[in-house]
Amino acid sequence: MKRVSLITCLAVVFGVAVATAGASTSTATRSQTGNIVQTAAAAGQFKTLTALLTKAGLVSTLEGKGPYTVFAPTDAAFAKVPKATLAALGNDKAKLRAVLLYHVVKGKVTAAQAMKLHSAKTLEGKSLAIRVSGGKVIVGGATVITPNVTAFNGVINVINKVLIP
Repeated sequence: MKRVSLITCLAVVFGVAVATAGASTSTATRSQTGNIVQTAAAAGQFKTLTALLTKAGLVSTLEGKGPYTVFAPTDAAFAKVPKATLAALGNDKAKLRAVLLYHVVKGKVTAAQAMKLHSAKTLEGKSLAIRVSGGKVIVGGATVITPNVTAFNGVINVINKVLIP
């Protein structure tokens, strides 16, 4: 039951990508009036992410003033993570927080801004490598598949892979 809850939370936060993936992935911009967590939850595709954010005690952080940039993996991205890895994260709050915070950057970083960066410091404390390949932004080995999903306290850039620090 705990693993389903963990997977559900992560999926909700990172699912925004799937919900908006039908739009042009190179320049898509979505405007939302909610905060990052509300925007992700409304998309209905970030259930795993939001469940994990809840378990890690990070919802209030991403509902806060910000601004924040979340590189949010989709539910499909979480489905690629071995079940044993997700279960282990679910049982270790410190490691779970580290993984989730590795997806978050302080400040609002749009895809266009990210294209000009080589790295960004995450809330986890480590730098996340950023590069451009074929006109797409690559962060830590994950491709931004839907950029610039805006919330009142930041932006979500949807990615196709879960990042592990």
